[in-house]
Amino acid sequence: MHTLPPSEPPEPGRAGALGVARTRLEGPGKVTGEVRYAADEPVEGLAFGYLVTSPVTRGRIRHLAADAIREMPGVLDVIDHTNAPRLNPAAGSYFGPDGNLQLLQSAEIPYAGWPVALVVAETWEQARRAAAALPVDYEQRTHDIAFAADHPAARPALDLFGPEAALGDLDAELDASAVLVDERYRTPEEYCSAMEPHCATAWWDGADLHAVDTNQGPWIVAGALSALFDLEPRRVHIRAEHVGGGFGSKGLCGPQLILAVMATTRTGRAVQVALSRTDVFLITTMRPPTDQRVRIGADLDGRFRALHHEAAFAISPLVEYIEGCTELTKTLYAARAIHTGLTAVPLDTVPPYSMRAPGAAPGSFALESAVDEVAERLGMDPIALRLRNEPAAGPVSGLPFSSHQVAACLREGAHRFGWSARDHRPRRRREGHLLVGTGVATTSFSVGAFPSSASITAEPDGTFTVSIGAADIGTGARTALTAVAAQALGVDIGRIRPIRIADSDLGAAWSAGGSRGTTSWTWAITEAAARLRDASEGKPLPVTVTVDTANLLGALADCERHAFSAIFAEVTVDPATGEVRVRRLLGMFAIGQVINPLLARSQVVGGMIGGLSMALHEEGVRDQVTGRLINANFAGYHIAAHADVPEIEADFVPDYEPGIPLGVKGAGEIGNVGTAAAIANAVWHATGVRHRTLPLRLDRLLEAPVG
Repeated sequence: MHTLPPSEPPEPGRAGALGVARTRLEGPGKVTGEVRYAADEPVEGLAFGYLVTSPVTRGRIRHLAADAIREMPGVLDVIDHTNAPRLNPAAGSYFGPDGNLQLLQSAEIPYAGWPVALVVAETWEQARRAAAALPVDYEQRTHDIAFAADHPAARPALDLFGPEAALGDLDAELDASAVLVDERYRTPEEYCSAMEPHCATAWWDGADLHAVDTNQGPWIVAGALSALFDLEPRRVHIRAEHVGGGFGSKGLCGPQLILAVMATTRTGRAVQVALSRTDVFLITTMRPPTDQRVRIGADLDGRFRALHHEAAFAISPLVEYIEGCTELTKTLYAARAIHTGLTAVPLDTVPPYSMRAPGAAPGSFALESAVDEVAERLGMDPIALRLRNEPAAGPVSGLPFSSHQVAACLREGAHRFGWSARDHRPRRRREGHLLVGTGVATTSFSVGAFPSSASITAEPDGTFTVSIGAADIGTGARTALTAVAAQALGVDIGRIRPIRIADSDLGAAWSAGGSRGTTSWTWAITEAAARLRDASEGKPLPVTVTVDTANLLGALADCERHAFSAIFAEVTVDPATGEVRVRRLLGMFAIGQVINPLLARSQVVGGMIGGLSMALHEEGVRDQVTGRLINANFAGYHIAAHADVPEIEADFVPDYEPGIPLGVKGAGEIGNVGTAAAIANAVWHATGVRHRTLPLRLDRLLEAPVG
């Protein structure tokens, strides 16, 4: 009789499977092409769908002449608002009913790029040719894409994340301040730009619906899909085995999946719908533009008396959303008065949703730029100013921090960066014709866990099978969770069989998003490991234990939980051309127990590159006449390329998150937060000119002369 061998999990902080730099388990498969992404999945009898999208920003379809292309070679079906399967209008996301899911349900067009038809054919080429030939007559209506904080339709944002801050007498503290910064900061709409376009293949097997999709959470997407099509949840099976990046754009039930299900339902064939790169820009999510006013009042010694942060952001009338730009203002600094507010501005654009470091990335640019402006007016070292205003507890909530390593990040980063040699006055350093400057920003991102389930089987051969509905969107989740399982079981990592993930049939699991994926999955795996030992004692193997953490999360102590970092940047500015080059980036991070330093560093370095891209390049531009996105491709929508990326150093200060199994925090978002602000602060230090609008384009620097 085989039984589970005796072993005790290592104590927190003891040497074990955690903290070891291991390469990704799926790495060889990815570099050799063996790994299959959603578009690579072989399915018998596969047909292909191709989208037809609206060129008008707001209006309706007068007539769609589907009969004109039905007889074209290979065409199997033309699906539009007259014949598409009916969808549940109450289906939605975290923010309520989502009109962006209601594809092909009416003749109304809410934004440019809205799908008006799907052509299904035997081959992708036949579907594309027929889609291009489909005659559609549109009625155009007046559209509104003019984002402004004082827009007549502006209204208070949804308070789903809790009320905004209203601590202390703001006006009195501002009036009593010796120094006052009162400025506006603006960021444009930005796009997630994942390498892999959105793709789904769907088919029916009797009464069961199956799909291979590119998404960040199969279980959550399966739930949304079952609600949308009024299907029993147990009949919906979604897999997302390998995903080529997401950054938030694959966090919801995507248009590719909805349309693929419609097509397989009507044709009886397995159907694949892959979005073109332009489609990805036009009909998947974006980070909304923001217009933020920040007021900071301080005494002459640098202590803040008042913080006031008001942020307006665009939304779509189709669905609610919250771009929480003010969260850092409620977290990073102490002040007698802290007031924040969020304003939503409905516009005729694709609905925004969470893009990596949602809210925090644009919010940090505004807040950390304003903090630097206070240091500038006081003639203080920006690091000294930040340390002077470090809070002892949550500045607004009053709750204790679970851990608070901002000062450690700043001090260690300053030491490594050589900050002490910096002349804090601007325009003091030149190298030839180039102006050189350095800047810093402190950051935070809230962390925690959401309910997830996991199963572990103790096998007769002494190995363990771990199953959890996690998603690996390129972050190395398989590798990290294998180490977590080994640590929790107290066994060598070689005894963990290839982990089973990315399948909705594996049970409820949080998605890869919000810096809560790894934390949520770790909790479920460690709890399953603990219960497995009790359940298997004296019993023949195999033995399987399944747990759900939904009832465990409430036991967490009531406190503020955040990851923290300090970002340092060195830039050069060419005063003749306005060109900004980032020469050095350094990030020091407090992310709790580091499971795998190699993967964690990859995460935060990738985030810093995203922040660099935000600072210098990324900007969705719309034609004011047509309302259509002009640069819906990588030729026009610029992202950081290899030539833009400098030497990047990233490391971690000792940290541990109490109450969370193994002391982990999320690393997904914190790399992005603060990088754009650090770069903007460095550009001011180089030039003496403050720029409060992103990106820091050549023309903007030349319009504010720097030479």
